[in-house]
Amino acid sequence: MATSAVIFDLDGTLVDSAGDIAEAVNRCLEELALARVPEARVRSWIGEGVRNLVATALKHAGSDRPLETVMPAFMRHYHACLLRSPRLYAGVPETLQALRARALPMAICTNKPVALVPPLLAHLGIAEFFTHIVGGDSLPQRKPAAEPLLHAAALLGQPPGACLMVGDSATDLGAANHAHMPVVLVRYGYPRDLDLDAAGALAVIDDLRELLPLV
Repeated sequence: MATSAVIFDLDGTLVDSAGDIAEAVNRCLEELALARVPEARVRSWIGEGVRNLVATALKHAGSDRPLETVMPAFMRHYHACLLRSPRLYAGVPETLQALRARALPMAICTNKPVALVPPLLAHLGIAEFFTHIVGGDSLPQRKPAAEPLLHAAALLGQPPGACLMVGDSATDLGAANHAHMPVVLVRYGYPRDLDLDAAGALAVIDDLRELLPLV
């Protein structure tokens, strides 16, 4: 089936935001009188939603504080750090422009809280390319469940098999597989422990511009 829409993950696929997410985590840890952790460590935690991120940070710090008591502080820091230093990966603007020129509708499907997505897209100058955003709290389920991608496809008015998911992690791969949606993975993101070359993706690309011949 020909591709009639493209659904992108955000962090690690379009945007390198790991430094800002790490700073939010570390400011939260400092507020709790816990030790900061290296950005590289936080990169390995990104992708499964903010609750899992904070729970992992607390476990790493050896803290038994209830997650619910920590989340408000983390979200405050997350908002404060959101636009601190995010950057688009190479080739992102050109690829989005080329896809729009082909009249392919595009959406974002991310595990980031949905309220944080529009200001980040606007700050980076790419908000105009996306007609819909599905965030980690838009539905009861989040990636790697199928529902967020199925919801994004429905919003785009396309069957899942006619959409292409572009992501960087096992979370994205799992969601695409569960939704029976073709998936392309990028090599430069936050793959954690995913073996990209053995993932069974349609392709694994080093630059988003490599997506264009595949669509």
